[in-house]
Amino acid sequence: MQTADFNFDLPPELIAQQPAPKRDESRLLVLHRADGCVEHRKFRDLLNFLRDGDVLVLNNSRVFPARLRGANARSGGKFEILLLEENATNDWWALLRPGKNARIGTQIILRDTKTEPTKIIAAVTEVNAEGHRRLKFSGTPDIRRELDLLGEIPLPPYIERNALQAEDKDRYQTVFAKPAGSIAAPTAGLHFTEELLFEIRARGVEVCFVTLHVGLGTFQLVKAGTLAAHKMHEERFEIGEETVRAVNKAKKTSNRVIAVGTTSVRVLESLAVQNQGKVNAGKGKTDIFIHPPGDFKIVDALLTNFHLPCSTLLMLACAFAAPGETRGREMILSTYAKAIRERYRFFSYGDAMLIL
Repeated sequence: MQTADFNFDLPPELIAQQPAPKRDESRLLVLHRADGCVEHRKFRDLLNFLRDGDVLVLNNSRVFPARLRGANARSGGKFEILLLEENATNDWWALLRPGKNARIGTQIILRDTKTEPTKIIAAVTEVNAEGHRRLKFSGTPDIRRELDLLGEIPLPPYIERNALQAEDKDRYQTVFAKPAGSIAAPTAGLHFTEELLFEIRARGVEVCFVTLHVGLGTFQLVKAGTLAAHKMHEERFEIGEETVRAVNKAKKTSNRVIAVGTTSVRVLESLAVQNQGKVNAGKGKTDIFIHPPGDFKIVDALLTNFHLPCSTLLMLACAFAAPGETRGREMILSTYAKAIRERYRFFSYGDAMLIL
């Protein structure tokens, strides 16, 4: 399929710039795959679509303060650093701006959140084909320990403001976030409160977690002309025994596995590909790219946000709307057109969509 097939007109004002007032007060569009019927609800109405025996799977990765600021040790020129992946202690791949000034051998003096210089230096040691820089940090036993003092939570690039607002620090993190490692929030989980999760469990739904540390790959738009030419970045994941038991039991007993967010889908379906339709506990990396006419072995329903044109997240939603077929693209784009007419908010701080 062509990447252009997944383009559509999205009014800029619908790309949510500000957090919703409360987590569970977003809107919820419900798409029934069987007949294409659409319902417009409130997010708390999610309870009405859950049933005893369902397994709800959420991504509990925590966003870490991955954005650093510094200055060239020789020229004083400013740099913005986005940490991407840790190779070893004090050894990271990162995205630097301006990249043209970050040549191999460049040394950058890091600044703290008050813009004061520190004793910590990042040295550029390598540049890969994608333009990412490999950094070696000195002046600290482990840069990870310094991130709360040096770093900022990185907001998505489409949010057009220069600095975090006070509410971002809380709102751009799920209430169940635990292991740190994401540079962007698993945003479908942002709608949940502890109280709502309690009510969900009270209805006989088993709430489980996977961990997928969200990197550039999840949110990077597809720029290749065809989907087949797009290569996803690898992202690290982990799944525990409790979640494995719940998911495999649900598949045996014909109960539903409901994934919260495309990242949860990617973990479950990656494992299913490796293990003949089952999931197993462990850690790993995935670069799975799910798009029409993709199939799904584990996930029976999907709760997700509204995604940007030509994004891999939109393509996954299109595949889920009609597994094994290509008509899901038309179904999702038609549903998105309704969402636009109804002024739903798109992307990370936006509203939610339940595909049944």
